[in-house]
Amino acid sequence: MTLIEKLKIKLGIEAGGLTKRKTVTFGDTSAVADGRLWSILSVFVLSVVWYMGSALELVNPIFWPAPGAVWDQFAAISQDGYRNFSLLEHVWASLYRILVGFAVGCLIGIPLGFAMGLSQVMRGWFDPIVEFFRPIPPLAFIPLVIIWSGIGERSKILLLFFAALWIMVIAARAGVGSVKLSKIHAAYSLGATKKQVLFHVILPNSLPEIFTGMRVAMGICWGTVVAAELVAAESGVGFMIMAASKFMATDIVVLGVIIVGLIGYAIDILMRKLEAKLIPWKGKA
Repeated sequence: MTLIEKLKIKLGIEAGGLTKRKTVTFGDTSAVADGRLWSILSVFVLSVVWYMGSALELVNPIFWPAPGAVWDQFAAISQDGYRNFSLLEHVWASLYRILVGFAVGCLIGIPLGFAMGLSQVMRGWFDPIVEFFRPIPPLAFIPLVIIWSGIGERSKILLLFFAALWIMVIAARAGVGSVKLSKIHAAYSLGATKKQVLFHVILPNSLPEIFTGMRVAMGICWGTVVAAELVAAESGVGFMIMAASKFMATDIVVLGVIIVGLIGYAIDILMRKLEAKLIPWKGKA
């Protein structure tokens, strides 16, 4: 290959003119891949560091157990259960509380957010309430919900409802505000009614913001339910962690932490898959 041909390739010039090639610059997010290989490598490195630290006895097992001890506890609890409940029952207890509280929060929060985004009266009436309660951590309501509903399932679901409600209100309100006014004017110019504009223009264009809020709310709910189970519960992953900590069973505590992380990660991946499936137009219009 001659020097001139190399220069043409470098400059992107061919016989018919300029070639079409992508110039990657800093800040071009479309050129950033998912980094799956690096993710696998990071998990592998962390696992090796954990194993080597335990094998060389760099960390006291009381403070952080060896991977083998955690695996043995996982096998034992999977077979025999823990505190009168199987491992799946503990996991399902936490997931059930999340799903119910999150669903109720969405059912109330999304319509309220839409109303606040479309009505000046609703915005003025509810905006102070939402902005007052939004910064308050959900765990701050634990004493109140225990007083109101005891330590049963209803108190935990109520706490998760509070955790999801304000996030979904703000997400829905932001989704309505993100709709381009030109699309609404175009719909009205074609003879659309208010109902058609709401369901065929505003709702589809606000779904990306709503799904982002749902991902955030689900993460907050997962962390909240584990913390709530630390206070008052008879089952659940949080209860399992707290019960084990009382007896310095750090292998079970670490097992519970790993389960919490894996389930939280799986929930986020599921939400992202649903978003890609249900909102294929995100970022394209």
